Amino acid sequence: MKFWRLPKRANNCQPETSAVEAQEIISGSIEQKIAQIQKAVSHTEDMKLQYFNRGGQSCVFMYLEPLVNQEMIQSNMVKPLLDTDSLNMDQISASTEVKHSSSLSHIIKSLLEGFCIVIREHHDEAYLISAGQWQGRSIEEPKNEQILKGSHDGFIESLNTNLYLIRRRIKSPRLKVKFYTLGRITNTRIAMVYMEGIAEPNIIAECEKRISSIELDYLYSAANLDEMIEEHPLSPFPQTLQSGRPDRTVSYLMEGKINLIVDGSPVVLILPITFFSFYQSADDYYHRWIAGSFFRLIRLISFILAISLPAFYIAVVTYHSDVLPFGILYSIKVSLTYVPFPPLMEAITMQFILELLKEAAIRLPSPISQTIGIVGGLVIGTAVVEANLVSNTMIVVIALTAIASFATPLSEFGTSLRILGFPTMLAAALFGFFGIAMMMMVIFIHLCKIETLGVPFFAPFGPFRDKNKGKDLLLRLPIWTHSNGQVQKQASFFKRWKRT
Repeated sequence: MKFWRLPKRANNCQPETSAVEAQEIISGSIEQKIAQIQKAVSHTEDMKLQYFNRGGQSCVFMYLEPLVNQEMIQSNMVKPLLDTDSLNMDQISASTEVKHSSSLSHIIKSLLEGFCIVIREHHDEAYLISAGQWQGRSIEEPKNEQILKGSHDGFIESLNTNLYLIRRRIKSPRLKVKFYTLGRITNTRIAMVYMEGIAEPNIIAECEKRISSIELDYLYSAANLDEMIEEHPLSPFPQTLQSGRPDRTVSYLMEGKINLIVDGSPVVLILPITFFSFYQSADDYYHRWIAGSFFRLIRLISFILAISLPAFYIAVVTYHSDVLPFGILYSIKVSLTYVPFPPLMEAITMQFILELLKEAAIRLPSPISQTIGIVGGLVIGTAVVEANLVSNTMIVVIALTAIASFATPLSEFGTSLRILGFPTMLAAALFGFFGIAMMMMVIFIHLCKIETLGVPFFAPFGPFRDKNKGKDLLLRLPIWTHSNGQVQKQASFFKRWKRT
């Protein structure tokens, strides 16, 4: 089923119905015009009015106080009007954007975007003067995607700033931006960014179709948009990559992928995405290709460890103890002598405690969270072992599993791996190695089955595609192997090598 095709609406939320739809053109006396606008914005008390008289005509400034720059209004509008009898706002406010409109819906939309409205007596057309102010934090590196080398800037909550960070890196006329507005109440702006001529037209059309099919009352984060456009909501794996790094999003743009930027969200949705993209880090491309390939292989190995290591321990202890050397088997059996619980209960309990510690460390202030993480882990780990509730070996297994899940560059994917660990442990407790093999088969079949915007999630291995498309998957090969001048670069390299 295509879940993204279904319209969704927030509970207890009705579609936005106001006087904007009932009365489209402002008309009448100046007081009647003001009343129409105030009714359309529900008589909100942060609407400010400033009356003045010029050329024998009554006029009024109207604006929403939290959205405008008061100093700009005084310097660019009020002061010039006091110095002249002219009412030509195009000349008085030459340094700011000025529009004309008599449409009530257009006026209300401009008010909510930080415009100042100037209404004149005996004139149905109003001036819309840009006076917006946007308070935002400074550009800084995202804390959940920190790297050792490379740029240290990141996206913030401003849509225009995020577009600036992308355009600063791609100075090309082929970079195309399309704007959408979603949410009948919030009217949230969304920007779809892609490279014209590089991104596949059918993928662009599919993405536009999914965005246009969304019906909802509010949209306030990229996560909301992600849930609306994903094709397999029951899958444990994320089907879009959320990144706060401009360098990473730009690299995916150059590969033909699409960026979706939501105003008010500090992350960008990248799609279509594949499984291997979640194990690629920006650090891979700032190191030499040998080091980058080594780090990536470690991360890919951590995928298997995070899912199957506790299950492997449970299967060995319960059914297949003969596969271990006698020395290791003896140590494990000694540690299990006084433990009253089966290995499955041990593993589930320790995984649960690990998640509790992680959640507590995230919610608490930074200085306290570090103390909770270190002291809580040491104290609880030591206490449960001394109380013979959990074996020493299980502590080691769970610790290695946690480290393997945290090795993924994106924490969301690591959470998916820890969730998949629970059914794998249950299968190992019931059927041993056979249960693990069956669960891993189910996981990989699922990876090969799901798609994002028509692109297989496990491409190019499921289904298998041309080998040239897999140069940047398992290994991070030299950058010149991906460029258009690959043949020339290789030829010049071998020519130099032959001369020496």
